[in-house]
Amino acid sequence: MKSVPFDDILALANKYQPEMTRFLREMIAIPSESCDEKLVVARIRQEMEKVGFDKIEIDPMGNILGYIGHGPRLLAMDAHIDTVGIGNRKNWRFDPYEGMEDNELIGGRGSSDQEGGMAAMVYAAKIIKDLRLEDDYTLLITGTVQEEDCDGLCWQYLIEQMNIRPEFVISTEPTDCQIYRGHRGRMEIRVEVQGVSCHGSAPERGDNAIFKMAPILTELQALSGKLGNDEFLGKGTLTVSEIFFTSPSRCAVADSCAISIDRRLTWGETWENALEEIRALPAVKSAKAEVSLYTYERPSWTGLVYPTDCYFPTWKVEPDHITVKTLSAAYRGLFKREPVVDKWTFSTNGVSIMGRHGIPVIGFGPGKEPEAHAPNEKTWKAHLVTCAALYAATPLTWLQQQA
Repeated sequence: MKSVPFDDILALANKYQPEMTRFLREMIAIPSESCDEKLVVARIRQEMEKVGFDKIEIDPMGNILGYIGHGPRLLAMDAHIDTVGIGNRKNWRFDPYEGMEDNELIGGRGSSDQEGGMAAMVYAAKIIKDLRLEDDYTLLITGTVQEEDCDGLCWQYLIEQMNIRPEFVISTEPTDCQIYRGHRGRMEIRVEVQGVSCHGSAPERGDNAIFKMAPILTELQALSGKLGNDEFLGKGTLTVSEIFFTSPSRCAVADSCAISIDRRLTWGETWENALEEIRALPAVKSAKAEVSLYTYERPSWTGLVYPTDCYFPTWKVEPDHITVKTLSAAYRGLFKREPVVDKWTFSTNGVSIMGRHGIPVIGFGPGKEPEAHAPNEKTWKAHLVTCAALYAATPLTWLQQQA
């Protein structure tokens, strides 16, 4: 088995920093919110062809799959290529799609979350090709869609319909160039109460659904302080994120009221229990409220609909897992220091890869979590170099860890 040429890999990563910067800025310039990724997929395909990928596919959902090597063992690296919107344009100091660049930074929507990961992966593949390191494995690089809308749906499709099952996956979501080995799960829950409308001048004739919801909100707030805790992943959380109502007019009693709940699940919490602890609240019972999971069934940019419940499982790998050992060894070989091992606060495609299907996931990505979904989003050029080098060194390091 070949030794890992850490110094050569790092030298090439530094050499390709201008190319990664250019590629990232060109992706940022293409608006690519969830279900509208067609043009950025085409741009990624061009770059994959340019650097010499062995095979490139676009699956029926619209994910782009690039392969390097022809070995018997499959390793994957993933970046979602959709972004959120820009929010209030007045909060941006620069155009979110034209972006900005200085000696250190690249700015624009998607720079940290998560197109920087794609830029680093593509040029990691070029480094592997340049140094001819791809003989003993196949590396799959995925640019996945709809993650911001429904994290993990893309990998549900890849695993369940395309029968793709790598031995492990590196998520290139932003980690500030640290190794992340898990995160809490989440659920999107709806609570709905029914009322009876009447004229607002005589509200006693009706049954006000908004008033019926009020004690439920109070009890949910109290419940949020009593949820589970895990030493590594932290507390489970609950917050009300949306409220809806129906009423014949502003001069009438509301005849229905519904809320959305963002529920974050820590280790040991289950989706069944999360629903039942809400259903058990006295105000929920009194109001005969309906508690349910949302379902996601929005068409991808190709028109494909792949419905799923909005439950995204908690996952983690243990500190001594082969994925942690592999990335730690590659990091030490490249940078001559120990990596930081931590976790994400937010959710990733790992909810499907590891959470639903048990395929180990490990995180290492350019950019920082607080940049995600924020105005004036930015990433660091040095992060692109660091990540491209680590991605290129990982496959051989992984094989050596098992030799």
